[in-house]
Amino acid sequence: MKVTVVGAGVVGTMHAWQAVERGHEVVQIEREAEARGASLRNFGQIWVSGRAGGEELETALRARELWERIGERVPEVGFRANGSLTLVRGALELAVAEAAVAREDSAARAYKLLAPAEARALNPALRGEFTAALHCGRDAAVEPRTAQLALRAELLKSPNYTFLPGREVRDVIGAGTVRDDHGEVHRADVVVLCTGASLGGLVRELAGPGHLPVRRVRLQMMQTDPLGEPLTTSVADADSFRYYPAYASGALDELNARQPQAPTARDHRMQLLMVQRADGGLTIGDTHEYEHPFAFDTVEEPYDHLTEVVESLLGRPLPRIRRRWAGVYAQCTDPARVVHRQQVGDGVWLVTGPGGRGMTCSPAIAESTANELGW
Repeated sequence: MKVTVVGAGVVGTMHAWQAVERGHEVVQIEREAEARGASLRNFGQIWVSGRAGGEELETALRARELWERIGERVPEVGFRANGSLTLVRGALELAVAEAAVAREDSAARAYKLLAPAEARALNPALRGEFTAALHCGRDAAVEPRTAQLALRAELLKSPNYTFLPGREVRDVIGAGTVRDDHGEVHRADVVVLCTGASLGGLVRELAGPGHLPVRRVRLQMMQTDPLGEPLTTSVADADSFRYYPAYASGALDELNARQPQAPTARDHRMQLLMVQRADGGLTIGDTHEYEHPFAFDTVEEPYDHLTEVVESLLGRPLPRIRRRWAGVYAQCTDPARVVHRQQVGDGVWLVTGPGGRGMTCSPAIAESTANELGW
């Protein structure tokens, strides 16, 4: 079988990976020299802890298994089973953590509620004050800025894989056949469009005049110089309870009613997530912006808020901020759907909208596409 994959972000690259692994001939087309979207502008977290029960959790767990296998084969991906700690302060936040541990699927997530001394034994860099920590042993991480490069280097070892950067697919001109902006025609048995947050142009034409059930979300993040010591787990604050569906409970309703977010966190729909990179720096975020048109600039208030929260948990000043950035990802408007997968032409499929789950779930999303299409 011949497969054309359009887009070289993590979702597209995992589709190419699945096809090559199953013995198919793959051409992957990317409009940039390399992907530059949300697949690089994220935490690199394989985030099981906050996923909704049922299909979303099952997808995340399967994806984590696949990521671990890939990491063993391609060490440059940077896979590490570091787990996470969500730090809570006060009785209201603690009650949400206790409700999470009481979930029927708690064991599948490897949830455990830790006292401060237990949390610091696991992650000694946490010298600040907190009441308890929700540990998720199934969370993991990879290196987002280099993972696609490492995966592509491995793919290029196969004679069945071709990467064509700097080309934009403009037209579908027949069953499984597309034409790029160089005028070259690519014929295959199936085309998979993994265009990320690019939902206009060809995608809009192919998806039809109806509403595509996907929205775009903008975020702000930052990265520091090396911390100078290990941050042995990923770290979140209790604002993440308000964002991830696994934490929905009466205790969360009580938290929202009696302890609103800080004004900056509320206005920018914020949570703290933090992961240490391979070079020792910290990736820290993030914000969520849903209303169009998005701002074209980044604003300082969220960064000030994140710095204050992180320093209070670490009990020390942050290293110098090395870089700041904004990113945009595509998210299904139906929160129950992990991804939007739609046949948009004869032999042409669109796969988009995993939202903040893209880095986590992409291996399993691609596996599901391959199974569904009978690769």
